[in-house]
Amino acid sequence: MKYQIGDTVLLLHSDEEGKIIDIINEKMVMVDVNGVKFPVYLDQIDFPYFKRFSQKKAVVKKTKQYADEIKKEKHNAKYKVGEGLWLALLPVFDKDVFDDDIVEKLRLYIVNQTEHIFSFSYQLSLAGEPEFELKNEVLPLSDFYLHDIPFENLNDNPKFWFEFSLAKPDKNKAEFYETFLKLRAKQVFHKVEEMKLKQEASFSYLLFEAYPDRVKEEKPNLEKLSAAGYKIYEAAKTKTSNPPRTVVDLHIEKLTDLGQKMSNAEKLDLQLKTFEKYYDLALQHHQSMLIIVHGVGNGKLRNEIHALLRHKKEVKSFVNQFHPSFGYGATEVYF
Repeated sequence: MKYQIGDTVLLLHSDEEGKIIDIINEKMVMVDVNGVKFPVYLDQIDFPYFKRFSQKKAVVKKTKQYADEIKKEKHNAKYKVGEGLWLALLPVFDKDVFDDDIVEKLRLYIVNQTEHIFSFSYQLSLAGEPEFELKNEVLPLSDFYLHDIPFENLNDNPKFWFEFSLAKPDKNKAEFYETFLKLRAKQVFHKVEEMKLKQEASFSYLLFEAYPDRVKEEKPNLEKLSAAGYKIYEAAKTKTSNPPRTVVDLHIEKLTDLGQKMSNAEKLDLQLKTFEKYYDLALQHHQSMLIIVHGVGNGKLRNEIHALLRHKKEVKSFVNQFHPSFGYGATEVYF
């Protein structure tokens, strides 16, 4: 390779000079341009010496420019992303025994194409087991390196979970925003092939386009409710006997001491009523998710709960997958 770490190079598409800080493979290097780091292909750079000696030095009249007049540039457009917050994946290639390019690992970045500073919590799970966790901040119009993940780990059904919040709270914006992304090896392989055809260095997934506004609670007309015969109580004078839960265990021994004297129909009725109660409490307290522990058994209770969830408009999705604490005996509900 004619380039080495530390070489100064010229970016042909932007006519900018930068410095090589890492050699990714035989076709790509990582460059630093004024503090912004991004990958480029070798055919997109050259040594800057011919330009330096061939160009005439222009006389530039210096004018004062104030800090508030300088417009910020979105340097992270190198990642081919639009507005919003993105998860960018940069494949790192290696050679196999046949001298063909193969993806050795993926470098993960959070790309912030907004004007806000976000605090975030991040977790990677492999085969349902936590693998990597991180909490930090990502600055406006910048990227944040998370970590590398071996390409072979995509066979373990990776789940990337994020929770974002504004570093400077805004009363008109949501307190936090939670999202997750699941990737499959075949899906990523197609993304990589498409990326290579377009001669791009990375591919990205949108986490959110705009940070959500705070949901305004609609206050009921208490006079109409009172006239209709409903009793109105002051919240300060009442106590909630059943606080909300994020995990609801519906095993009958967790609900009553009289389980041995109950028929199967009575047990199922109690379990479903308990599910409905904590489902309503989760909505009232604006929970983002709820885990229903129904056990494995013959699948009767699980099927009944899934049938109810399919008809509830507040449910965004639900999944019965392996959970490190409950095995296949729990369903995760996302609102």
